[in-house]
Formats: sequence, structure tokens, C-alpha cells
Amino acid sequence: MGEAVADAIMEEGSAHGICAYGLEAMNVLRIEKGHVTHAEFDGRVTPDDAGFGRLVSAQKNDFIGKRLSTRYGLTAADRMQMVGLKPVETDQHIRAGAHLLREGAKASTLNDQGYVSSACHSPTLGHDIALAFLKSGRERYGERVVVWDELGGSETVAEICHPVFVDPGNTRLRG
Repeated sequence: MGEAVADAIMEEGSAHGICAYGLEAMNVLRIEKGHVTHAEFDGRVTPDDAGFGRLVSAQKNDFIGKRLSTRYGLTAADRMQMVGLKPVETDQHIRAGAHLLREGAKASTLNDQGYVSSACHSPTLGHDIALAFLKSGRERYGERVVVWDELGGSETVAEICHPVFVDPGNTRLRG
């Protein structure tokens, strides 16, 4: 039954250029827009780390998580914050799970500055992009880091940028 419905939809939409897409396409779209999923919220990330700090009310007397959200360890200036990454050389690749190092730092876990939570090739931009968590990340836009993937055997120099890669002002959305 489901296949028959899908076939009918595809046939009806063929004149309009309809095409099938799946979860990978949705994943690329959400990374391009800087939207978070379970890959970013792993139990260690606070709303502020992910760029949602302004959504946590400072005026409410009490709410679940308020006391915990004010602890020093969760408000320290050098906490990992979500950022975007784009390779300096656009033919280079970035893979989820890779670690971030300062340029010139020896590749080791002692020099680890953060990690890539999600990565993909953006057809819109024509190169790889990634969401990552980096120490003091929002203060470091424009800086370069080395994306170190020991398992994949690669090191890619990337620029730290805002995590919304496509249409940051949402003009296309409101177009």
C-alpha cells in the first residue's frame, strides 16, 4: 500500500520535477542552517553552549535546571561552544568525530580544543561544512584550526565561522 501511494505521488509530481529525498538530504539541510540534533546535544552541552542561552529566562524564580545552569563549570568562559567550520581549501574534507587543534599544535589529545559533532558536503556551497564544539568558540570566528582525524588519517585546516552557513538572515524563508 505504501509503495503504491509513493508511486502515485511521484507520477503526479513528475511534471513539476519532483524527486525523492531522504534522511541524508534532511541532515545536510539542517547542518547548512545550523540546526541541532542529538549529535550536538549529548548530555554535556548547555543551552548557552549551543547558542540558545538567551532562551533561558533570567527572570523566572525557579525552573528545572536553573540551579545547575548557574554552576561555575557550566558557565566558564572556556567552555566548548558550537561553531561552524569550513575548510580553507574547499577540496578538503571534514568528518564528524574529528578533533580540533590550534594551528601548529602537535596532533595529540593533550592539545585537543574540541570536536566535530556533524559534518557533510554542502551542494549549495560546493564544499564540506561542519558543526563543532570548540573551547571559547564564539570568540574565535575567523580563526583557523586543524581538524585532526587520526582514524581517517587526515588533517584539514578549517576556518571557524558562525554555525548558520546558508541564508543566516532567513531572507529566503520570508522571501
